[in-house]
Amino acid sequence: MYSREEKPFGKTWEEWTAKWWQWLLSIPRDHNPGLDQTGENFDLNQIDPNVLFLAGALAGSGPVERTITINTGKAVLFPVINFITSYAEEPSLKSEEALLSYAKSNIDDISKKEANINGVNFTDLEKYRVQSKVFDVTFPEGNVYGLRPGPTMGASDGYWIFLKPLPGTYDIRTAGSCLSGRITINVMLHLDIKAM
Repeated sequence: MYSREEKPFGKTWEEWTAKWWQWLLSIPRDHNPGLDQTGENFDLNQIDPNVLFLAGALAGSGPVERTITINTGKAVLFPVINFITSYAEEPSLKSEEALLSYAKSNIDDISKKEANINGVNFTDLEKYRVQSKVFDVTFPEGNVYGLRPGPTMGASDGYWIFLKPLPGTYDIRTAGSCLSGRITINVMLHLDIKAM
């Protein structure tokens, strides 16, 4: 796993997590990997030559269990629990500072965040909290939030895991919930990375 101080492939974790959100939100609801229960849509629009993005479960999609097989050679980035907001979702937010503050306040509200790989729990997830800068987002027709399609600006916050490109089989479990109890996310991934 990459340390929080590393810049995988020359980009910060903040830049990578923004790219992850741009990827996820660019895919219409009907095929969005964040709503996929099995893992069949995991590779849609995966265009980065170095990093594979794996979706968590979008709020409201319930617990999910996915099985994914890939070839080695790519790092893997996925959330434990995360949040994004944008001017399109929250028109009352009028500045970059407001976007950043709103995203931060939602992750500050997290009461549970857990991750383990092959039965080994992460005990230091606080180190892997990533608060983005403001970045471009484009919602397609039929997007996951039911918003008017088009460009906007967003900001994100959350807890992440960034695996180095190594072969192996990984059972990954992530879970999170907020203090208000409005959001509970549970994901189990069976990730099989084959040697090329």
